[in-house]
Amino acid sequence: MQNTLTIAGRQFRSFFNGATAYIVMAIVLMVLGFFFWQTFFLFGRATAREMFTWLFRILVFAVPALTMGLIAEEKRTGTIELLITMPVTDAQVILGKFLGVAGLYGIMLLLTLAYPMSISTLGNLDWGPVWTGYVALALQGAAMVAIGLMASSFTDNQLVALFIALTINLFFWMISLFLPLLPSELASIFEWISFNYHFDSMTRGVVDLRDVLYFLSVAAIALMVAFRSLESRRWR
Repeated sequence: MQNTLTIAGRQFRSFFNGATAYIVMAIVLMVLGFFFWQTFFLFGRATAREMFTWLFRILVFAVPALTMGLIAEEKRTGTIELLITMPVTDAQVILGKFLGVAGLYGIMLLLTLAYPMSISTLGNLDWGPVWTGYVALALQGAAMVAIGLMASSFTDNQLVALFIALTINLFFWMISLFLPLLPSELASIFEWISFNYHFDSMTRGVVDLRDVLYFLSVAAIALMVAFRSLESRRWR
């Protein structure tokens, strides 16, 4: 566990040694503020649900930018060879990097609390759906970070990793848009595997164990694939 936390801390600090973390967080907060406040006063009530909808969409694009270099950059510079020859396991490397980005993601979510706090000054905000909305964002974030890590493990090119992760995220997000075109049997299946179906349920104030297990399962599968991808380098 100590090795995992060491790798996580190293990864977390690396974001703030450069401009990546600051740029991504600034863009997320500014874009969220622009789109959310444009429509907020049209609803005529104090609600943060639209904020979660916009943040959901923005993070689909932002998270791959945070994860694209996790392993791809290590491969490009050759430091991955040094890392995997150290007394750490591949699982510790994968989990450590996952936790490092998850920590940054958590800070980004904390910064967005300024928006519901502002809303609460304008009316009687129901904080129940706000907290369940943040649970939804945390779970979805875990899934997307794992997907980004998996994509980064496939290549030594950060742009390719970005494209792969973004494509997978867009699939899970936009699949719900095509449900009316599908037969009812297929529509119910694809609805269940879409991010929107599980995310929207929690932003309404309901935390269903099935939604929690869905996001955790996506994250676990992506991490296992990333582990196998990294492990395969030992046999080349």
